Amino acid sequence: MSLRKGRRARQAPDTTTPPRSHAYRQMRHPFEPQRIFSDDAIANMHQMALKALSELGMKVLLPEARKLFAQAGALVDDSTEMVRIGPELVAAALETAPRSIRLRAPNPDREQRFEPGAMLFSAGAGCPNSIDALRGRQPGRLETFEESLKLVQSFDAIHILGPSVEPQDVPSHLRHYAMMEAQLSLSDKPAFIFARGKAQISQSLEMIALGHGLSDDELRNGSWSYSIINTNSPRQIDVPMAEGIIEMARAGQMTIITPFCLAGAMAPITVAGALVLQHTEALAAITLAQLTAPGAPVTYGGFASNVDMKSGSPAFGTPSHMKLTIGSGQLARHIGLPWRSAAGAASNISDAQGAGENHMGLWAALQANATLTVHSAGWLEGGLSFGFEKFINDMEAVQQLAEMAMPTPEDDASLGWDALVDVDPGGHFFATQHTMDRYRDAFYTPLVADLSNHGAWVEAGSKTSTDRAVDVWQGLLRDFIPPPSTAGMADKLKAFVDAGTKAGGAPPTEG
Repeated sequence: MSLRKGRRARQAPDTTTPPRSHAYRQMRHPFEPQRIFSDDAIANMHQMALKALSELGMKVLLPEARKLFAQAGALVDDSTEMVRIGPELVAAALETAPRSIRLRAPNPDREQRFEPGAMLFSAGAGCPNSIDALRGRQPGRLETFEESLKLVQSFDAIHILGPSVEPQDVPSHLRHYAMMEAQLSLSDKPAFIFARGKAQISQSLEMIALGHGLSDDELRNGSWSYSIINTNSPRQIDVPMAEGIIEMARAGQMTIITPFCLAGAMAPITVAGALVLQHTEALAAITLAQLTAPGAPVTYGGFASNVDMKSGSPAFGTPSHMKLTIGSGQLARHIGLPWRSAAGAASNISDAQGAGENHMGLWAALQANATLTVHSAGWLEGGLSFGFEKFINDMEAVQQLAEMAMPTPEDDASLGWDALVDVDPGGHFFATQHTMDRYRDAFYTPLVADLSNHGAWVEAGSKTSTDRAVDVWQGLLRDFIPPPSTAGMADKLKAFVDAGTKAGGAPPTEG
C-alpha cells in the first residue's frame, strides 16, 4: 500500500493571507500580572510608606522644591532640609497624575501609549564604558554612543532611546548637545534627556523643538522626551534630580521616578522592607511633580535588587530581584500608575552568567506587567559597561518576549483540520498545503541562535553565540540607513549648537 502524501493536489503557497507581523512596535502584555504578596500586604506597604513620609520625611536638597512642598502644606525644616509630607498631599498627587501618557516620536508609527498594560523595552543605559570583542573595554566615546543608537534604531522591540554608552570624550558642559544631536540625527524614536540641571534640560528641549519644527504648544502636546529620576536612597532627593522633576513637569515632559534600592545596602535587607523604602521615595518624587504642575506626566519606577553580602556588589536576575520586581508591579497597580522595571546583569562579559541574569530580569518584568523594562539588552557589570555582543544576544530574548505578545491566530484555518485530514498516522506535515501556506513565517526566526546540526556548525567555523553576535552588530552598523525624519537634522541644529558652545554650554548641576 502506498503512503498517502495528501488528499489534494499541491498548490503554490497561499500569498493572499497577510503575513504575521514582526513589527514589535506597540505591544500589550499577553499574560495577567503575577503576585508575590497578598493584597493586604501591599496595602500595608503603602500605608507604611505614607507613615514614613509624614513621620520620618525626605531630605530635599533643592530650596525651590522645599518651597513647593511648604506652599502645599508639608512640614519643612530648611535648617535640616527635611520635608514631612502628609498622606493628603500624596493622595492629591495620585489623583492628578495621568494614567496614560502619549509618548511622541517624529515617526508616528513609533509613538507609544505609556500606560498600564503596555509593554515597552529600552536598551542598557547610563554606561560609562563600552565593551566588544574587537576593541575590548574602553571609556564611552561619541562614536560608540552613536553606534549604540544605530543598533537600538535597528530593532523594533526597543521602543525608546537612552544613554547606552555615555560619551566621556565630550566635555560635560557640551555633552547634552552631542547626545541630543545624535539622537535626533540617527533615530525616529522617543528621545532621552539627562536630569543634570535646568539649563541642560531646557536646551535639550529647544533642540527637539528645532529639529522637529515644533511650537511650544506642539512640544507640550504629549511627551516628546523623558528623563529618569533616581532618588538617593535612603530618603533623599538631590539638587539635579529635583530640578529634573520640576523642569520636565513644567515643560510637560515625562519623568520616570526610579529609586535604586539595593536590599542589604541602601535599603532594608528584606524584600518587603526594600519595597517600603522604594515606595516611600517614589511617592515623594511623584508628589513633587504634581505640586509643580498638576497633571504632569510622571510614572512610578522600581529598580530594586539585592547586594552580594560578601562583596557588597549589586546582583541582578536573583530570586530577590524577581520578587522585588513583581512586588513593584503590585504597588504600581495599587496606586494606578504606569511603571518601569529593569533587567540587567552583574556579569563582566557576555557569557552564560550574563545571559541568565538578564533573562531572569526580563521574565520577572513580564510576570509583573512592567510598562517599560529598562536595561533589557547590553547592560554589563551592573551598568558600568554596554556590551555590543551582549546587546545582540539579549535582543534574542527580548524579541522572543515580543513574539509572545503578538496575537496568536485561533481561526478555523489555524486549527489545522485540513492538515489533519491530509496526513495518515505515522506521516509528517512538512509537505501539506497547510504547512506550505505558512512555513515562511510560521515561527520566530532567530537573530543569533544557530539551529544547525553539529556537523554543519563545525563546518561553519564552530562559532559561539558571541562570535555570531559580532557578525550581527557589525553588519547592522555597516548597512545602517538613518530614518527619513532625520534628513537635514544637523543643519537645523547647527546654529543653536554653535551659539550654545560659544556661550560656554551648560555645566551640569552639582549636589
